[in-house]
Amino acid sequence: MRVFRQTALATVSALAMATPAAADDDLRAEALDMFSPVPSTIPAMTDNPITPAKIDLGKALFFDPRMSASGVFSCNSCHNLATGGDDNMPTSIGHGWQKGPRNSPTVLNAVFNEAQFWDGRAEDLKAQAKGPVQAGVEMANTPGNVIATLNSMPQYVDWFKSSFPDEADPVTFDNFAKAIEAYEATLTTPAPFDAFLNGDDAALDEAQKAGLGIFMEKGCASCHNGVNLGGNGYFPFGLIEKPGADVLPPDDRGRFQVTETADDSYVFRAAPLRNIALTAPYFHSGKVWDLEVAVAIMGTSQLGTELNEEEIDSIVAFLGSLTGEVPDVTYPVLPAETSGTPRPTGEVQ
Repeated sequence: MRVFRQTALATVSALAMATPAAADDDLRAEALDMFSPVPSTIPAMTDNPITPAKIDLGKALFFDPRMSASGVFSCNSCHNLATGGDDNMPTSIGHGWQKGPRNSPTVLNAVFNEAQFWDGRAEDLKAQAKGPVQAGVEMANTPGNVIATLNSMPQYVDWFKSSFPDEADPVTFDNFAKAIEAYEATLTTPAPFDAFLNGDDAALDEAQKAGLGIFMEKGCASCHNGVNLGGNGYFPFGLIEKPGADVLPPDDRGRFQVTETADDSYVFRAAPLRNIALTAPYFHSGKVWDLEVAVAIMGTSQLGTELNEEEIDSIVAFLGSLTGEVPDVTYPVLPAETSGTPRPTGEVQ
């Protein structure tokens, strides 16, 4: 009788010990139906083979303020790799200290988005790289002036030749964009959530696991899914209930400005959520500074439910598990200017 009792107690103890692991397995299986971990290698780019030389060139161009008309603004100005890949401002400051119309999205993990910008008007990173350079409120430059600037510096010419060895004239605006795309493709940030998806039960604490469950149960993952937990679909902001004009400015109609289709009024690309804890303020308007408030707004406007304080705290805890490891960045030493380098100008057209 004593042996049977000891065996029974051992079985109960084993089951008790197995239960948390089984729960983690169930949670992981459900999560893997909706999300994917960050891959361990650099994603392949369409018509743009990634090479070390091209990555190094793209890095130099990303940090070089001389790609702007004023010589003041670089890609890193609005997509600061030291502050979550954005500039932590409601809307960015650009050429002539003009304010941009929308909040600057993070460049970290942007390679996993199906399209770039809040309205998806750029199909990939190389198309996106051309936009800010030419935008009057951002870098206010022209393709011709960019190429003249690059050709004026022998070191840049050599780097372009090394990056595009099969081209007779490699210093082109298309190759400028391809090099930046190659560098930005390396800016991925594996996070504790990826370790959990890959089988590490201890990668998330209990609060984060509870938040992940609520995130899926409430329907947040309907829009925020895939590798980047967003960035791969377009949805009306205010699907159930439109937020106030302070959060959803009436003069910015989102994807409508791209498609001119009435159904796309106030439709935006779902925001990617990786590193979201680092990238306040939130939404395309950049009007919300607290992540808890942003989660509450999403509950009422997109899900039609008023999340309670405990649910919000749990979801925010889970979102914290998406803060990843940023690649080490050593500031590049840029090529020296020459007498032929175009001079900077702050003139606003």
